[in-house]
Amino acid sequence: MSLIKWLFETNIAFGSKSIPLREIIGGILGLTSAVLGAKRKIAAWPIGIIGDALLFTVFLGAVFAYSDQDSNFYGQAGRNLLLIVVSVYGWIRWTAYRKMSKSHTTVTPRWTTTKEKIYLVPTIVVGYFLAMNIFKALGESGTWLLVDTWIFTGTALATYGMSRGYVEFWLVWVAVDLVGVPFAFINGYYPTGTLYAIYLPFVLWGFISWLKISKNEKVAV
Repeated sequence: MSLIKWLFETNIAFGSKSIPLREIIGGILGLTSAVLGAKRKIAAWPIGIIGDALLFTVFLGAVFAYSDQDSNFYGQAGRNLLLIVVSVYGWIRWTAYRKMSKSHTTVTPRWTTTKEKIYLVPTIVVGYFLAMNIFKALGESGTWLLVDTWIFTGTALATYGMSRGYVEFWLVWVAVDLVGVPFAFINGYYPTGTLYAIYLPFVLWGFISWLKISKNEKVAV
């Protein structure tokens, strides 16, 4: 049996549910990426990319041949695909910043400026409604459509914010987690729901950590 086939076929029994092994591994890698991100370590990006690639296959379970799942959540799958793209950007940006920085830091945490808010807020609003209509056209409907769309757009905003060093991005992650936990558990994605739940205190810790760094480095400058 090939490694890929084993990874796609292996499931872990959890009560009456059967959970894909790749969902568990993807969740652990996602949490590891969050911790490394709070510490401003470049390794957060490649580890996160691998985790998101695995979770992408989980949420498009009806597409992949090895899975017996008969449903797709395009917002969640799109979220992981978008995370991969933005993570590549963040990886490149942090690497370049560290080379230019005399202190060899990867990013300097700071609050967004008024000018940045002027284009960020409209962009996320337009992005939300655009994504919602795309998911609707793909066949997704009901109350979860709104939640799934927010998880997608909120994640996009938060990941971009992390790559730029915006302190607010941690607060966006909090908003994503608050809807992500019930969404995941109700739809049977227990490892992902557990990840969201565990992720929340780490996100708050990351916010406090970056807030302190932003104040200290601002004073130093």
